[in-house]
Amino acid sequence: MTAAETLRTIPLFAHCRDLELEQLGLAFNTRDYPKNSIILSAHDPGDTFYVLLTGQVKVMIVAEDGREVILTLMRNGDFFGEGSLFKRDSHGASVVAMQDSRLLVLRRDDLYRFLMGMPGVALGLLRSLCARLQAAGETIGGLVLLDVTGRVSRLLLQLAEEGGSDTITDAPTHQIIAQVVGSSRETVSRTIGELAARNWIATSRNGITIRDRDSLIVAAGQRWKQGSKRRDDVEVKPG
Repeated sequence: MTAAETLRTIPLFAHCRDLELEQLGLAFNTRDYPKNSIILSAHDPGDTFYVLLTGQVKVMIVAEDGREVILTLMRNGDFFGEGSLFKRDSHGASVVAMQDSRLLVLRRDDLYRFLMGMPGVALGLLRSLCARLQAAGETIGGLVLLDVTGRVSRLLLQLAEEGGSDTITDAPTHQIIAQVVGSSRETVSRTIGELAARNWIATSRNGITIRDRDSLIVAAGQRWKQGSKRRDDVEVKPG
């Protein structure tokens, strides 16, 4: 696919005009990152906007005791690095490739230019950021109000929704899930075993399959809304 055709598949740019996509395609560069490589470091100043084309990355911080805490997992079409573009400060979190990943990168000045000249991009970015704030609030609420079973159930529902299937292929390891839900690997392994024993989920080499969505929703505190849109699935018409 051409650069413009590739951008068309990314929700953030899905409603841009063809000419706008061509201009964006000329400005973006492509970078490849091998598995476990650091894409962004928390303490580095930021001047680049990233869009994930293929692979998977994690946004993480390191606690004072050395524990790694994963703030979010990102997949194809997700973007990051936008915060430091506006506050001209360090990122505050690191981004690490969990798989071999290919990303589109855009410099700060080019992003500013597109935001000023392309209302569709500006509104799409604003809407996506608002959705992220809402998702962050729900995550914080889950960490405070839900037990480990509820937090794991919520994460599985989220991953299934993002993948568009009840089967979560390339499911995160138990260690990764533990770092996302704020628990230990042993507790997460026991919790997943209990969910499988209740026949709420099934685990296999192909991943994790949700069998009883309603029970998972109840366990997640009924906070999950079925049919919710993906957080970056913007619906903005070209300006």
